[in-house]
Amino acid sequence: GIGAAVAHKLLGEGYSLSLGGRKPETVEANFADFADRVLVTRFDATVPDNAQVWLDRTLERFGSVDALVNNAGMSKPLTFTEGEESVLDEMFEVNVKSPFRMIRTCLPHLAKCGYGRIVNIASTDAKRYRDSSVSVAYAATKHALLAVSHAAKFAGWDNGIRVTAICPGAVDTDFIATTPGATPKAQRIAPETIAEAVSFILRLPNNAAMSEM
Repeated sequence: GIGAAVAHKLLGEGYSLSLGGRKPETVEANFADFADRVLVTRFDATVPDNAQVWLDRTLERFGSVDALVNNAGMSKPLTFTEGEESVLDEMFEVNVKSPFRMIRTCLPHLAKCGYGRIVNIASTDAKRYRDSSVSVAYAATKHALLAVSHAAKFAGWDNGIRVTAICPGAVDTDFIATTPGATPKAQRIAPETIAEAVSFILRLPNNAAMSEM
């Protein structure tokens, strides 16, 4: 999905990448041709210490962190009449608390280079509640992620860290393949378009910061 597209785009531009995924063996297989520039760590957004584990392995391999892209996300149905309240807890864990942990863990290291970058993949659902087909939990957590992004901008600004929340509409991945009410396939954004946006944001100088895209 979006993560794979972003990784391939950045590898093509010469970046070295530390990738986190729930199925590291699958990720490694997909990037076998770039083994010299790719580190893969098992990452579960619901496990609090995975942020530190990822960072420790990254620093051991590459020595620094210059940019952080938070892309892990999930959605489950929840309305005021259907679904369990526990869905809110589960989705806040993945969509909000995990990127919060990653940012808090990485901020001191991003500050060292003077041009650290954080990109959070949010959604247009972070900007408004579209209609009743949208999970209340999804919209709420993406709104919260947008707030975390703005807070991170203030936290890192003086050290040259710039933070952007990308808020795309429907992206053509398996994530929404069976989602009721999703944008028709022909009208969805290609994952490669999001990858282009990430690449552009990482290239921006400190005096051309973009808080939201």
